[in-house]
Amino acid sequence: MSDAFVPVAALDALAPGEAIDVVAGGIEMALVRDEDGGVHALEDVCSHDEIALSDGDVEGCTIECWKHGSQFDLVTGRPLQLPAVLPVRVFPVRIDEASGEILVDPTATLAT
Repeated sequence: MSDAFVPVAALDALAPGEAIDVVAGGIEMALVRDEDGGVHALEDVCSHDEIALSDGDVEGCTIECWKHGSQFDLVTGRPLQLPAVLPVRVFPVRIDEASGEILVDPTATLAT
């Protein structure tokens, strides 16, 4: 991974089971905290329709687009439920324990 991590939000501002929209490196992302507390960053647009995933529902390690019900894996970005058939980009995330900030690398994507 590159060293292009940028702060996007405070960890305590994102509750488990919640998604928010953030921008890093000019890329709109859905920042998601799964129900187990893991933090993920995905491209904030459903690959089926131009809908913000950050407005969707988080369940387990998935996020569901509110418009047509497409579900995406938070780790891989792969669609798990039709009508979406294409994955969304997933970005590396790390937590700065000292500051409590969530950092995302907008220059890299994780393999899907």
